[in-house]
Amino acid sequence: MTAHRSDQPSDWVWRFAALVPPGEVLDLACGYGRHARLFAAAGHRVLAVDRDADALASILVEGVTTLRADLEDGSPWPFEAKRFSGIIITNYHHRPLFPSIFDSLADDGILLVETFAAGNAQFGKPSNPDFLLARGELLALAGAYAGAKLRVIAYEDGYVELPKPAMIQRVCLAKSDFCGESRSFPLI
Repeated sequence: MTAHRSDQPSDWVWRFAALVPPGEVLDLACGYGRHARLFAAAGHRVLAVDRDADALASILVEGVTTLRADLEDGSPWPFEAKRFSGIIITNYHHRPLFPSIFDSLADDGILLVETFAAGNAQFGKPSNPDFLLARGELLALAGAYAGAKLRVIAYEDGYVELPKPAMIQRVCLAKSDFCGESRSFPLI
C-alpha cells in the first residue's frame, strides 16, 4: 500500500490522542509521519516504523526515531521486549501482527486503529478482501488475543465521507490488568 501523504492527523486519532499516557508511542506503518508528528508535538517519544525509506526520510522531527522495517516479510516482531504507552495504526492491516501488537501495549496503554473495512471496493483501493476488515473484526481480534485486559473506549464500523469516501473500522482500546479500575476515561 502506498504511504498516506496527508499532513493532517486522522480525526479518530486526534480525538483520542489525549488519552495516551506519557511514554513512547509506536506509529506502525507510519507513512510520512502525520501521527508521529502529532504525538511528538504533545511531548511523547515516538518510534515511527514503515517499509518506505523515502517516507521515513521526510520525518525530521525532534522526539521521533524512525525505523525501516517490513513487518510482513516473516521476520520476528522487532519490538518483543518493548512496551508502548500508545500504538497508532491507520490505513494498514496485517492480521498476523495483532497478537504482537496487543502484547506490545503497556498496561494502561492506548491502541488506536483506523483502517479499511469490507465494502470499501465500491470506493476504490484497497479493494482486495484480504486487506479489508470483516464486520466487527477489530473487536473480535481484541477479544481473541487480549481478552479481558482490553477495554473498548470507542468503536465505529461503517461509511465515512472524509478525507475520502470509504468503508472503515476504527477502535480505541485501553489495556489494563484491572480494566476500568486503574483508570477512568472521559466520554469524548
